[in-house]
Amino acid sequence: MATKIFAAVDVGSYELNLKIFEFSQGNMKIIEDVGYRLDLGTDSYSTGKIPADKVTELIRILKEFTYIMRSYKVSDYKVYGTSAIRETVNKSILIDQIEQRTNLKIEILSNSEQRFLDYKAIASRGENFIKTIEKPTAIVDIGGGSIQLSLFDNDKLDVTQNIELGIIRLAERLKSLDVKPSRYEDMLNEMIAGQLSVFSRLYMKNRKIENLIIVDDYISTITWNRTKDSEKPGFISSDRFLAFCQKLRDMNPIEFCRKYSVAIENRELVLVAACLVRNIVDIMGIKQIWSPGVSLTEGIAYEYGEKKKLITIGHNFEEDIVACARSLSRRYLGDEKRSANLEKISLAIFDGIKTIHGLNKRDRLILRLATILHDCGKYISLHNLSDCSHDIIMSTEIIGLSEEEKAILANVVKHNHAYLDFDVDKSSFTMYDEAAYLRIAKLVAILRVANGMDKSQKQKVNDIKVNLKNDKLQITVFTNKDMTLEKGLFRKRADFFEEIYNIRPVIIQKPSL
Repeated sequence: MATKIFAAVDVGSYELNLKIFEFSQGNMKIIEDVGYRLDLGTDSYSTGKIPADKVTELIRILKEFTYIMRSYKVSDYKVYGTSAIRETVNKSILIDQIEQRTNLKIEILSNSEQRFLDYKAIASRGENFIKTIEKPTAIVDIGGGSIQLSLFDNDKLDVTQNIELGIIRLAERLKSLDVKPSRYEDMLNEMIAGQLSVFSRLYMKNRKIENLIIVDDYISTITWNRTKDSEKPGFISSDRFLAFCQKLRDMNPIEFCRKYSVAIENRELVLVAACLVRNIVDIMGIKQIWSPGVSLTEGIAYEYGEKKKLITIGHNFEEDIVACARSLSRRYLGDEKRSANLEKISLAIFDGIKTIHGLNKRDRLILRLATILHDCGKYISLHNLSDCSHDIIMSTEIIGLSEEEKAILANVVKHNHAYLDFDVDKSSFTMYDEAAYLRIAKLVAILRVANGMDKSQKQKVNDIKVNLKNDKLQITVFTNKDMTLEKGLFRKRADFFEEIYNIRPVIIQKPSL
């Protein structure tokens, strides 16, 4: 396999980072790491704009990055902006200025996309990641504007929530309170503990969490650097971490910064991050902490290597997205048996017509998620199931999905219900481009047919076989139960499917063996 040089750039809330990776023989390694301190978050979070002088500095740094990339003969790159740019009111103008003056195409990550890449960065540590999540584990991903708290159960991502406890945001709130230095930590603890207690009440319940994985630019880096040559790099006990927090409070600021290689202007952010982690350790009863010493750039490279088949992946990330959807369905008392039946039928149809639908693997995933969340809105209203389902999905962060993908998922679930006519003239879908509209229509057509084949909600279908034959989609169902209801109410769903695909679905019943 030929060697490939790839560059990943993270335009973060308070730092810009360029890492250059070499992919060779199924592995990736860092061959250059350059960072610049630039606080974009403070202004973005408070005013919604980044001042002109900081935009000028941002462009200057990115130009330097392009020179470095050329010197390494980088063959491909990705530049991602996170919350500081995401929360600016004029981000389109800002992105255009960057592209015009640096020739770098910058993409803005949604929070769920950003956190999923950070999660992949942890996975890049390989065996340590796999072994750690075998036990009940939490991940705290600390950013400037917010944190992401995720819980693992049986090595699957089960719960993930975004909380506005980012270290820059917390530091700015403290400044606005104008508290005395002696009260600084008390106020910080109050702000943090209140929101964490809500998370604990909603999602912890009887869970016992053994491990905490930290991803950030300060605590994780300090811990990794202090332990990287030990027998278990990055791992420390919670007692040892709490002792570190005490040392952080007691040490002379200059002495601390020198010992831990922290810039003096960053010490306050280290204090905030340490206080945040300490509260999580206390509320969850954590025994062991792992700081893998990775950042978003590793996640960017890992995903690139995954897509280009340059590295071997030891974890199924798609199943984590599915596991999160199942957790969401359980929260709203979804019917697991019916969802499993809908999934089986829907995916059989999707796979059976792959030569004509023009959809991809990502669309197949969205269809799976739609079968899992098809009835989540009934928790709020049986009468207004469609709109309530749509609103639940749009209001929930589904890690790993872009905002567009989440909107497509929400609309597929909404328009699944037969009594709601799909607006074929697109007047209700003016916010979507042609491609997104077609994806929604095609997935709805499949889900409606699958839904119609379980109209009684008794999961009558034991097995299913799908064949394209001439102008018909023959759906052979194997069951010994009466399918009169399903066949009788199938016409409207078949009409819509035929309108979308120009093929008529027909049900053929055969007895189960």
